[in-house]
Amino acid sequence: MPRKSSKTRSKSAKTPAATEMPTRRETLRTFRNGALGALVLGGIGVFSVNAVRATIAEQDLSVIGTGLPTIVQIHDPQCTLCIELQRETRKALEGFDSDMVAYRIASIRTPDGTAFAHRHGQSHVTLVLLDGAGAVQQILQGVRPADELRGHFDALIARDAPRG
Repeated sequence: MPRKSSKTRSKSAKTPAATEMPTRRETLRTFRNGALGALVLGGIGVFSVNAVRATIAEQDLSVIGTGLPTIVQIHDPQCTLCIELQRETRKALEGFDSDMVAYRIASIRTPDGTAFAHRHGQSHVTLVLLDGAGAVQQILQGVRPADELRGHFDALIARDAPRG
């Protein structure tokens, strides 16, 4: 019986071991990439938590009537005009300190926001300007530019300032 040539021997003898150990460089690269990924995900998480907290705080209507003039936007988060009014309002408020005036959102998608809107007889795309005691001083309907809003906010703060 002729002898089998080396070419017909089993393949298992020629394949390298399936459990080769990674090199130190590969291990360090994997560790680095994992650490970078964890940092990115952590940063996204912190940003998301802060954004949610800010949204919750902005929708807290309990500050109305506590001594600080308050601007309340009756807002529908799915309305492009409401989003534009919100953008202009935030731009107008950039020059004001948070101890001068409060800005709140009465989302018509929440029970508190809907109740606020009904109580004041208004729909979305509306700003309700309230003095420190919570009394309505002015209602602004529709989108307005930031410089016009700034003038209304100045007047609200001036009306509410203590007389000396």
